[in-house]
Amino acid sequence: MLAAWAAFAQQYNGPRPEKPDMLYLVHADNLIPTEMLEARQEKMTFIVPGASSPARTPLAEPIFLIESDKINPQSLELYRMEVKGGRREVTISQKHTRGSKVLRLTVTPLDGKLYKVEADQELENGQYAISPNGSNTVFCFEVY
Repeated sequence: MLAAWAAFAQQYNGPRPEKPDMLYLVHADNLIPTEMLEARQEKMTFIVPGASSPARTPLAEPIFLIESDKINPQSLELYRMEVKGGRREVTISQKHTRGSKVLRLTVTPLDGKLYKVEADQELENGQYAISPNGSNTVFCFEVY
């Protein structure tokens, strides 16, 4: 099995991210950078400015690439954001009784520090953010 993974990893010859630790949406042979922001935290709500992200995809199950330097791709979490008052926000609850739940992602090593990150379920149209667990850094995008 390790030999099969190594052979697969050596065969990747698609587009490569320009910058490390930046998530890029994959559209055929094009990479579109996500909107990287620092979310402001108010209690358990994380807020970013603007009603929508300039990084947009029509794909209900988007695929991303990341060249990992400092970010552990296995720590990435996907959240749907709500638009309120011209800003995007997500409320996270430790008890999962209220607030947003983490949506599923699949992370696949491709080549060295290059990883493919995929939404593991169909996403409805709307605003989303991917963030490393324990960080206020968010990579925002819109599904339309």
